[in-house]
Amino acid sequence: MSHSTEGEEQDGNLFEEGLSPEQEAVREFVDELPLPAPPEIAEELERAGYKGQETQRRALSLMAYRHVRRLKRLHVEGTERRQLTPKQNFLLIGPTGCGKTFLVEMLFQHIFKLPTVIVDITSFTESGYIGDDVKTVVTRLIDAAHGDLLLASCGVVCLDEFDKIASSTSNARFAGQGTTKDVSGYGVQRELLAMLEGTDVLAPMDYGFSEYGYRAHFSTRDVPFIACGAFSGLDELLKEKRARIGFHGSAEEQLETLTIDEVATFQKFGFLPELIGRFARIVTFPALPFETLRRIMTDNILPQFVGEFDAEGLRLTVTDAAVEHVIARSIKRGTGARGLHVEMVAAVESAAFETFKRVRDAEVVIDVAGERLTSDIRRRA
Repeated sequence: MSHSTEGEEQDGNLFEEGLSPEQEAVREFVDELPLPAPPEIAEELERAGYKGQETQRRALSLMAYRHVRRLKRLHVEGTERRQLTPKQNFLLIGPTGCGKTFLVEMLFQHIFKLPTVIVDITSFTESGYIGDDVKTVVTRLIDAAHGDLLLASCGVVCLDEFDKIASSTSNARFAGQGTTKDVSGYGVQRELLAMLEGTDVLAPMDYGFSEYGYRAHFSTRDVPFIACGAFSGLDELLKEKRARIGFHGSAEEQLETLTIDEVATFQKFGFLPELIGRFARIVTFPALPFETLRRIMTDNILPQFVGEFDAEGLRLTVTDAAVEHVIARSIKRGTGARGLHVEMVAAVESAAFETFKRVRDAEVVIDVAGERLTSDIRRRA
């Protein structure tokens, strides 16, 4: 896509001929953004409730620092874009419930309060055929910035379930691909190529796909894209490839050493090599261990339920045995931290149904009997 005049102007120094009211507003917004040192960002994540994944937290904290510092140089200091390092796209790989999207949300939405969108990429198809047009990813970012295009260009896009757009046909592409509906999975990948690199997009200004709807020029040159996915089976492809050159290790070790140089492996998985090349860094997330899940349970999840019951005049007690049972089931199902909340909802809903607004000054005890959680209502003396 050719650069628009607006895009060319944005490549220059914003301060040469004075700022427009929109540019001045964004300059003030960026100037007020906090910029703690990367270790302090990682510590703030811990205080805000993010548990575990220390190495991964460090990597994303540095990425966030560099993004905000780049914005300040561009919008506050008036540095020309060509003098700045390019924006960074990250690829996060790890099982469900290991904290990938939660880390993105905590960093950019809650700590830096930047326009941030987390979208399920599986809902998109090439050119909007039976699904959302890929360009509406930008539409959602603009919406998160309340319609301010320049402010949106300071934001972050998280593409969740990224591994699900891998081609089902791998390297065997069918005749006519690119002219029909997105059967192979490569169509969405091609649509994302230029967007991740940095280009001018004609973004629809509403969510309904229409060739005749109003579209706005939007530059993605400063928007980092963070792709997240489980990539189930990728470790086996790595193991198979590396076994041929004498490298042996566990599934975790295979993924820990994964870099963007493994283009052939990603291509075999079903990705265009050019798309993987758009990511500056791959960060792998292991499954959360038992003790980290316990901390998430006791520090993050249980206080929410205790507070809800307290507001109803009830005391909620969850035994240690029940906590361990919930964690063990979450690990067995492979749902990680995400499964903890689901298990607790199922455990307390029966007691909540029977007691909310009907019973006060009672204790609700969640315990485990056999292979299931039980609830007991004990009236206080």
